[in-house]
Amino acid sequence: MAKVPMTVAGVENLREELNELRTVVRPRISAAIAEAREHGDLKENAEYHAAREQQSFCEGRITEIEGKLAESEVIDVTKIEPTGRVIFGTTITLYNLQKEESVTYRIVGEDEADVPSGMISVSSPIARAVMGKHEGDEIVVKAPAGDIEYEIESVKHI
Repeated sequence: MAKVPMTVAGVENLREELNELRTVVRPRISAAIAEAREHGDLKENAEYHAAREQQSFCEGRITEIEGKLAESEVIDVTKIEPTGRVIFGTTITLYNLQKEESVTYRIVGEDEADVPSGMISVSSPIARAVMGKHEGDEIVVKAPAGDIEYEIESVKHI
C-alpha cells in the first residue's frame, strides 16, 4: 500500500488524539460500563448500552488512527531546500487575477485539511493545479462556479 503524505503537525495531532483516547477516554468509558453493570439487568439498561456504544466508537477511532499513523509518510517541508516550486507541505500565496486579492493556503494531507484555517488537501482542485509550479506562474483552477485564474505570489517552506 502506498504511503500517505502527512505533515509533522498532522502526525503530532493524531498522536495526541490517540494518547487522549487511550489514557483518558478509554478508562472513563470502562468505568461507566462497570457502573452501569452494577445497576442490574443489562437488557434494559440504557446507560450500559450507551457506554458500550461509546466504547465501540472509541476503539474504532483508536484503530483508525493507528492505521493512519502506520500508513503515513511524514514530510517536514522545513528540511527541504526552498526552490520556489510548489510541493506538499508548502505554504502558498495566490493572487486571484479576477478579484485582485490574495489568499494563502498550506498544502496538507487529506486528513489534515481545514479550509477555514487555510489548510487545503493535496487532492483539492487548487492544490492539484499548483503542484510542481513555481512562484510567478499563472494557473487556472477548474471550480464548480467556473475557471479561476491565479498567479503564484509566493511559496514558503514554513
